[in-house]
Amino acid sequence: MTDYETNLARIRGRIAGACTRAGRDPSTVELIAVSKGHDVAAIQALRELGVTSFGESYVPEWQDKADAVSGVDWHFIGHLQSNKARFVVDRARLIHSVDRTSLMRALARRSEAPVDILLQINVGADPAKSGADPAAVLESLAASMSFDGLSVRGLMTMPPFTENAEDARPHFRALRDAFERCRDWLGTHAPDRAAGFTELSMGMSHDFEVAIEEGATMIRVGTALFGARR
Repeated sequence: MTDYETNLARIRGRIAGACTRAGRDPSTVELIAVSKGHDVAAIQALRELGVTSFGESYVPEWQDKADAVSGVDWHFIGHLQSNKARFVVDRARLIHSVDRTSLMRALARRSEAPVDILLQINVGADPAKSGADPAAVLESLAASMSFDGLSVRGLMTMPPFTENAEDARPHFRALRDAFERCRDWLGTHAPDRAAGFTELSMGMSHDFEVAIEEGATMIRVGTALFGARR
């Protein structure tokens, strides 16, 4: 087996174990391979192994890869400047990192079709991270709905890094709680949009099992899959 095959088998085993503990079906968790800093050959190798979702954070790097690799779903997971929105809207399946009204406006203006997004929430109140305060999540959701060109599919977070994955559990739980508040609000104020609000993007290489136990539907795994960046 190649290193990619070994790594992928190990990650799938960890996903299955976390789902068993949470009483979930592993098919409810989407693995997003965080390919930033890795070359096209690595992406293609994982594509041949059945990985179809890849996450990128830097627009120029991602554009080159998107031109070279077909048949995959691209997720934009990094901080996105409003003036770069036009490069992303029609090529990314999902934009995870929508953290402010100005970006919502730029995304909605740049595409004729609805743009699928996640609202980024700063559950750890980390000044180094972007995202809305969990207490203001309903305000962010309401703001997003003022733009006809956006389809809000759920929430995303990047909690403060800790060596012990269990330390991230309160942050993942806080995002799940915010998600449930949003879903309840949509059920009352916009029931036509509630059915599409389904995604919790949280958990990375070192803590995705805890995230799955707390309800993650998408996990973003880089190092554990690709190895260290070159």
